[in-house]
Amino acid sequence: MEALVCAAHGAMVSLLRKLGDLLSDEFKLLTRVKRDLVFLKAELESMHAFLKMMSEVEDPDELSKCSIKEVRELSYDMEDGIDNFMLSHGVHSIRKPRGFKGLAGRCMDLLTNSKTRHRIAKEIKVLKRGAMEASSRRARYKVDAGVSRLSRTSIDPRLPAFFTEMTRLVGIEGPRDNLVKLLTEGEGALVQQLKVVSIVGFGGLGKTTLANQVYQKLKGKFECQAFVSVSQTPNLKRILRNILFQICCQEHVSNEACDEQQLINTIRQVLKDKRYFIVIDDIWSLSAWRAIKCAFPENSCSSRILTTTRIVTVAKYCASQHHDRVYDIKPLSATHSKGLFFKRAFGSECGCPLHLKEVSDEILKKCGGLPLAIITVASLLANKASTKEEWLRIRNSFGSELEKDSDMEEMKKILLIGYNDLPYHLKTCLLYLSIFPEDYKIKRDRLVRRWIAEGFITTEGGQDLEEVGEVYFNDLINRSLIEPVEIQYDGRADACRVHDMILDLIISKSHEENFVTLSADKNLNSLQHDKVRRLSLNYHAREHTMVPSNMIMSHARSLTIFGCAEHMPSLSNLQSLRVLDLENREVLEPDYLKHISRLSQLKYLRLDVRRITALPEQLGKLCNLQTLDLRWTWVKQLPASIVQLQQLACLLVNSAELPEGIGNMQALQELSEIEINQNTCLSSLQELGSLTKLRILGLNLNWHKSNANSGMEASVDNLILSLRKLGMLNLRSLQVQSYHSCSLDFLLETWSPPPRLLQIFDMSTNYYFPRIPKWVASLDYLSYLGIYVDPVDEETFQILGDLPSLSFLWISSRTARPKDRLVISSNGFRCLKEFYFTCWESGRGLFVEAGAMPELEKFRVPFNAHGVFSLCGDLDFGIQNLTSLKHLHVEIVCYGAKVREVEALEDAVKNAAGCLSDEFTLEVSRWDEEEIVKDDEHKLAEAEADAEN
Repeated sequence: MEALVCAAHGAMVSLLRKLGDLLSDEFKLLTRVKRDLVFLKAELESMHAFLKMMSEVEDPDELSKCSIKEVRELSYDMEDGIDNFMLSHGVHSIRKPRGFKGLAGRCMDLLTNSKTRHRIAKEIKVLKRGAMEASSRRARYKVDAGVSRLSRTSIDPRLPAFFTEMTRLVGIEGPRDNLVKLLTEGEGALVQQLKVVSIVGFGGLGKTTLANQVYQKLKGKFECQAFVSVSQTPNLKRILRNILFQICCQEHVSNEACDEQQLINTIRQVLKDKRYFIVIDDIWSLSAWRAIKCAFPENSCSSRILTTTRIVTVAKYCASQHHDRVYDIKPLSATHSKGLFFKRAFGSECGCPLHLKEVSDEILKKCGGLPLAIITVASLLANKASTKEEWLRIRNSFGSELEKDSDMEEMKKILLIGYNDLPYHLKTCLLYLSIFPEDYKIKRDRLVRRWIAEGFITTEGGQDLEEVGEVYFNDLINRSLIEPVEIQYDGRADACRVHDMILDLIISKSHEENFVTLSADKNLNSLQHDKVRRLSLNYHAREHTMVPSNMIMSHARSLTIFGCAEHMPSLSNLQSLRVLDLENREVLEPDYLKHISRLSQLKYLRLDVRRITALPEQLGKLCNLQTLDLRWTWVKQLPASIVQLQQLACLLVNSAELPEGIGNMQALQELSEIEINQNTCLSSLQELGSLTKLRILGLNLNWHKSNANSGMEASVDNLILSLRKLGMLNLRSLQVQSYHSCSLDFLLETWSPPPRLLQIFDMSTNYYFPRIPKWVASLDYLSYLGIYVDPVDEETFQILGDLPSLSFLWISSRTARPKDRLVISSNGFRCLKEFYFTCWESGRGLFVEAGAMPELEKFRVPFNAHGVFSLCGDLDFGIQNLTSLKHLHVEIVCYGAKVREVEALEDAVKNAAGCLSDEFTLEVSRWDEEEIVKDDEHKLAEAEADAEN
């Protein structure tokens, strides 16, 4: 039931916050309106307490369900009403001009506001009446009385994992042996310390099963051993008694009066001089581990502890300080998934009938390598008719089967364990992911900005909303509920995916609570009498999706469309919309956006439609708009009214021109990618420097050398002045690109004072700095640098190597000096994680001295094959000194080289990489392979091959 409660909680929290704002002294309200709002706030706080109480109810009756639904829908309607009130009250009104026109305008405002306030007063009365009726109904039917509290003492769903026979398992040998190796390595060391290894992964991956198999494999090698489960609500005394019972004689645990401290002391005494192996399964919190760990003495007997958890931070915390080992359990491979599925469904790994192979593959794709899902679905299908029609029916009703079959219900309970452990705000954020299709890569920034627009993110003490949203995003990853995608140099995930089983679960919850309405939902027509709160239409999945004409959409808060359709919902009746996200990639009807000015509550607008070339001038009326994302459109000229958007914090475009009056947009924090050309207004370039909150700036410089003396000097001067001002304010990221031969000489010496807070500088141009600009060398916070320098020499690396925060470096150059070899000296680049070096004439490449780049994980380096490599010698570029290296990419420049030189260099690279660990990966690629000079031997070999053919 918690999903239902948390779905309402998102509207409830923002609504209570808005009511608090309205009741502040800032708003001059009619006395009766203020009195009604005070009453509403008190009623809502009572409703909020009711929702929290109902979250503890395991199986609410029908009356309770009806009451929860009523409160949820009422909270949405109330927020819509309050938002309309705030808008009509002039919260975002624009200042009127002075003089006679201004006086006339203010008089009209007084008349209009008077009428508006009385109309709003009536609407507040209606909301008050609805709240009173809801409270009265709950009291009349005694909904709150006698509710049974949630009991967490049901049968442990992990229990079968303890008794699964090895012969019934598939694909477990490899992970088991890897864990055995992690646990046993180092046993011969002089210092035989306690080692803790953690298994981490989301529910259903088989953590308990794997831990049990490792336990059965190793327990005979230790003097004492125990296997205990912790769970979400651990009973420490029971856990300690269980451990004590397993490691020693029963008389030690016969006294029920022992408290936790006495039990810990007894366990420590028993284990003090013994070699022990303990498995602690299903840990959910740091506090639980801290308490349990007190029972294990850190003796010198090579003792071992194995823990399992769904939470990454818990896994890292559990792993011992000196032997940090976290084993990230992975889904089964396609081969092992098939083996397990066919074994359960047909009794053998090769028993699948031919006519079921295709649908079996579809079902396995849905299971996504999750052993629990594979076993559960295979067991379900084993009892069904072996007809393609029946299996397709199960495949097509996958989500609804979670609610019907008893075996599927058990799987749902296991998946729900992690979901139920979430705090309210994260439950809401997770449910929101049901908007996106299967296997969809969800960009982090896009998701966080949508959360903000929906009001899901709350802050205290002036915290940045996007930073808090990223914390929410990372917390869902940490809890193994979403899968991180595109891990960046700083360890942050740029995107995520949702496992199909988790997606089915949250879709089921969203449907139940009317949180999201999906076009792929087979019950779409049955929802037509409910008010749609969030609508997601996936025309890629169902090309002929039609929204029922009598569906109530006027209260929809978000509309998301994937794919192109002839008939899309009209915007004319969506005044409550906060989020509009259109992703059809191809074409949109020219007049589809003509009613966009009616979306007065809109906060997030994203258009991923390539053929959009212009936006309506009415865009400036969207006074609440916070994010405008036009990166995938062809809009090059923004409407003049855009500068009226006083709340706009993020403006993302595809080389659109800088609008005149940009200085009015004081809320802007991110502005990219704006084009600067010879027609750019000088005043706009000056005003750019007045954006005091701007943190991210992306520029596309579009002027030619031929224009350098025709007015561009003034533009460059104004741009420099603005960059200097921004650098003294909040600028954190600057990205500069140009598709033309555009000089950046103005950035070589003139940025003074330097942008002290800059963290990212990235350039992509045809221009090369003749040396590293002096201001770059003074940036203590610079973590990402992409720079073009020609030539590159050892001084370049000395300057950059001293940057204290640099984690990512990409240097592009034409030539490297000296031609013999460039040396990266010891103690340079202390924090660097990724290094990409692109150079056409790199000589013999780089040499890394011992001590340099101790944290480097990814390295890309070029080598010339022609005339610089001895076919008889070894290739030594110091790779053995890169102790943290995980991936090496060597680019072989083939221009002018002979085949034998290229092949010899490839062999030398592989030999040099042979000294690295098993986890290391090597990639070798060739530049200009068509320019290889073929020597006589290879010409002869090719001729002989042609003759044979």
